[in-house]
Amino acid sequence: MATSSPFSFLNDIVDKLASGLQPPAWVVDEVQHRLVLFLNHVLLQESEAMARLARQKDRVVLAQWRSFAIKFVATPAGLLDLAAPDAQPDLTLSMLEASPLELAQAALRGDKPAVRIEGDVQLAAEVNWLVDHVRWDAEEDLSRVLGDAPAHALGQAARRMVDGLRQFTSARAQTPAGSGKAQP
Repeated sequence: MATSSPFSFLNDIVDKLASGLQPPAWVVDEVQHRLVLFLNHVLLQESEAMARLARQKDRVVLAQWRSFAIKFVATPAGLLDLAAPDAQPDLTLSMLEASPLELAQAALRGDKPAVRIEGDVQLAAEVNWLVDHVRWDAEEDLSRVLGDAPAHALGQAARRMVDGLRQFTSARAQTPAGSGKAQP
């Protein structure tokens, strides 16, 4: 007998929220602006990433998942900004996985999500390079606020927690349907 995941209710909740409830426009706008600020903060730590983005100035990328979408435009400074709502995208990236739980599990495994790519090949290659090479150094940011030792301790704790979650999700993936035990 096949059993469903005990977390399948999360997919149902997200389905209902995504289909029935739309946040107010000002909330969407504010979240998108905060996302751009965060991405620019990360980009400012990588001069090569900024140089690559500067070469793509005024190019528009549309990223979408389910009913959520955001348009970014590369600035001459090598950073990102929100594109005008009527801007035509040069590149469209659509995440194919609908389940947020599956996306989270894939992220914990270190897998990239399946993405449908439409548009400019060179721009797609630059975006792929950014995804592969640019990382947020959260520990460095924490050290500016808390100091080096506490930031390092928090970073180690977070890495142990992520490793534990990875082990848990890989053990769950190896468990046969109807069995309560993971395979060795």
